[in-house]
Parts: sequence; structure tokens; C-alpha cells
Amino acid sequence: MPRNAEVIRQWTLLRELESSRRLTIDEMAEKTGVTTRTIRRDLEALQFVGFPIYDEVYDGKKYWLLEQKAFKRLDATGFTFAELSALYFSRTLVECLAATPFQEDVRSAFDRLAAALTPGMRTFLDRLPLVIQAKRDAGAQAVSPKTKEIAQLLDATLQHRRVVMRYHSFSSEREKAYTIEPSRLVFAQGALYLMAYVPEYAEVRTFAVDRIKSLSVTEERFEPVESDETVFAHSLGVHHGTPEPVEIVFEPRIAPYVRERMWHSSQTVRDEPDGRIRVTLHVSNDFALRSWILGFGALAKVLTPPELAEEIAAETEKTTARYRSQ
Repeated sequence: MPRNAEVIRQWTLLRELESSRRLTIDEMAEKTGVTTRTIRRDLEALQFVGFPIYDEVYDGKKYWLLEQKAFKRLDATGFTFAELSALYFSRTLVECLAATPFQEDVRSAFDRLAAALTPGMRTFLDRLPLVIQAKRDAGAQAVSPKTKEIAQLLDATLQHRRVVMRYHSFSSEREKAYTIEPSRLVFAQGALYLMAYVPEYAEVRTFAVDRIKSLSVTEERFEPVESDETVFAHSLGVHHGTPEPVEIVFEPRIAPYVRERMWHSSQTVRDEPDGRIRVTLHVSNDFALRSWILGFGALAKVLTPPELAEEIAAETEKTTARYRSQ
């Protein structure tokens, strides 16, 4: 049997014991779909590494329990056993934050959580990330060069203080000075982005933190602009824009791959008689959307809006012309 299956089953036992308070060997075997002999081995293994599992007899029947107040040191953290363990083994996922200045803080937090576990329990939990991992985006940097600026932005956001910033824009290819009212920092697609209200334009804009050239926090206060919109809610990337219906038809060869993914929360999929699928999204027409469509090449065709179809066709023609000119 694969080691991963064993770890998952034993983790399930721990959660079941915590939530059910007490269980018999037969009940645990039924819940996990294995033999009672396997359950006994699992319980022995968990006890051996330090998990506080014990048995008691009620009405002539033996039950197994997980001590609810498992560790005295957990009382100080306020974490339950399940919360602590889940946080500890989820560090593999949190490594996606390695591109931010919080890397050392995250590592320190996990070190403190680990201190509340026995060595044997840490060994057991160290195996859990083997069954779920996160791949860091290729563009994510190991260490952010903007640690000081991020700290300033966090401070300004919390204290509602305006910021004067010089920023390099890729769209205009020049630096420009902005007075902004920062609202939040967002980690997305391997980079940090600043969302801030810009009084000059009377709207919230997004800035890539890595392209901030300089900034200073002023003493001038501001009233935060309320916004119920989820960050980048209408974009496949890190953009803002007015959403509109986008309809794309995908060829049969790529249809299964497209169908199995959730590309956007608004998507709907409709089957065509010839094996193609028609995908409808309610998103903004931005660079992220166009790049996504172009990535499918001839296997995707935009039906609506016509302006987007023309943009994709024009970009495809430019690409074809470039290869033909070689």
C-alpha cells in the first residue's frame, strides 16, 4: 500500500477521534474502509509517535479517545489540536509567499508551532505535505528587493495616510509621480500588487510593487474608499475592468482539458453536437484574457464580442507574418 494512503488514513483517524469524542475499532474500520487489524496498527503507530490516544471501557465495550487538551503548551496558543496540525503541515502551501518580505516571519511562526509537538508527531506531520503541494510561480523571486517599501505601504494602509510615489508604467514606458491612498497589498501570480485609490483619476488602480521607484508616506490622512469588489474579480489575471460576456468555442481535441478546469467563477460550458464545447465567461477584455485565448492557438475561436475576435485575429496574423519573414 502506498505510504501516502497510510498517512491520509491515519490523519482521518485523528480527525474522527477528535470530532466523535470516542470510537470503537469496528467503527473506525468502517469509516476508513480497512480491516480492524489495520486500525489497530494505525493506533499503535500514532501512539508511538506521541499522539495522546487512549482506550476506555464503557458498558463492557472498548472505545478509543483522543485527549481533548492534548498539550499544555497549546493552551497558550489558543489552537485546537486539529488547527495546530493543519497549520503545521500546510507550510508547503504557504511557501508560495516566499517572494514576499514575510518569508522569515512565516518560517518563525511554523517553528513556534512545531515546538508544541513531540519529535515523533512532527515526523508524522512532515509526511502529510507529500500528498499535497503547491508549485511556486516561475516568476516569483526568492527574496523581495522591496522590503522597506512594503513595510511603508502596510503602515500607510493601516494608518490611512496618503503616499507620494514614483512609479514606472509599462504601458507608457515612463516614470510618473502619483499621490495615492493605499487600500491593500495583494500577492498574485508570483508578485505583489498594490491596490490604491488615485484622487487624480477618482478610481482605484493597481500597481506592481516591483515597479515602484520611490515613495514617501505623508502625514495627510484620508477616508478609505469602500469597495465590495473581490480583488481582480473580473479578470483572469491581475487587472481591473468592466466585465462583459465572452463566448469561445473549443475544438474537440482540447475540449476535455478546458472542461475540467475552472478558469473563472462565471464560466458556463455547453456541448456542441460535433464534440466541440462553447465556453461563456463574464470577464473584462484585458491582456490576461487575450493571452489565455492565444495560448490555445487554432484550437480556440472567439465568437463574441466581435471586437475581441478581431483583436485575436490581428495578433495571430502578426505572429504568422513574423515567422514567414524569417
